[in-house]
Amino acid sequence: MDGLGRRVLVTAFDGWNDAGEAASAAMSLLQKDDAYEPVYSVDPELYFDYQYTRPHIHTDADGGRSLHWPETTLLRPRNPGRGTQLWLLTGVEPARSWQAFAAELTDVALREDITGVVSLGSMMSDVPHTRPITIFSGSENERLRSELSLERSTYEGPVGILSVLSDAVEKVGIPTASLWASVPHYVAGHTPSPKATLALLDRLEDLTGVQIPRGTLSTEAAAWEASIDAAAADDEEMTEYIRGLEQTRDTWDSPDASGDAIAKEFEQYLRRRGEGPGKPGRDEPRR
Repeated sequence: MDGLGRRVLVTAFDGWNDAGEAASAAMSLLQKDDAYEPVYSVDPELYFDYQYTRPHIHTDADGGRSLHWPETTLLRPRNPGRGTQLWLLTGVEPARSWQAFAAELTDVALREDITGVVSLGSMMSDVPHTRPITIFSGSENERLRSELSLERSTYEGPVGILSVLSDAVEKVGIPTASLWASVPHYVAGHTPSPKATLALLDRLEDLTGVQIPRGTLSTEAAAWEASIDAAAADDEEMTEYIRGLEQTRDTWDSPDASGDAIAKEFEQYLRRRGEGPGKPGRDEPRR
């Protein structure tokens, strides 16, 4: 079976792996139009620390109030067609028992006959908001790297749940790929980052061949970029900093640039993240 096969599981988690909420927003867009139904959810008592990821209380249209607990849920298409289909795994990065968490979800993937996995992540990086969002496309699977022109990371250091889960499914014979969007680190006050979400979905469509509706994402991405332009226009130091990032990016994109530039950026980011407990996500302050 070529590539990722016909049943591709797309994974994304809130928290460490989700700068600018780019990956979780991509997953939310994929879930629109009630096209999916839940297959399996983990027991939150086993994996989550409620002091870190607290349950939320909500009021429905009739005035009823209920608690919603953190979760990780596998979703499958309600009406699978004959072509490649996307399954979805989404939730909160667990706080404990990662090996058991990965083993449990690997068993479910095998039960659902998943043929390939693509993980979505996003990272804060030294990149300009005015240029196309960089996507690092990688895999530890030699066949996938050859067939899909993916990179192999040489990074060594702390990782998130995406790497742990990918390692687990690779060990049982399910090939995996990962897509990481680089979000400008100076736009922490302009989240979510629809431009990064759009770039992730574009690359996911390239890898899987599945047509993915974008909704109003292009318009939102343009508005996001314009809002940062406006903020920078009133800050000479920020304007100069962005100009330097643009020059660096243009050098990377030139015909003479090294093909390893994107991979090096990805690995430098991960090394920086090793200095602290994790990447700022939805539930923790941004540095």
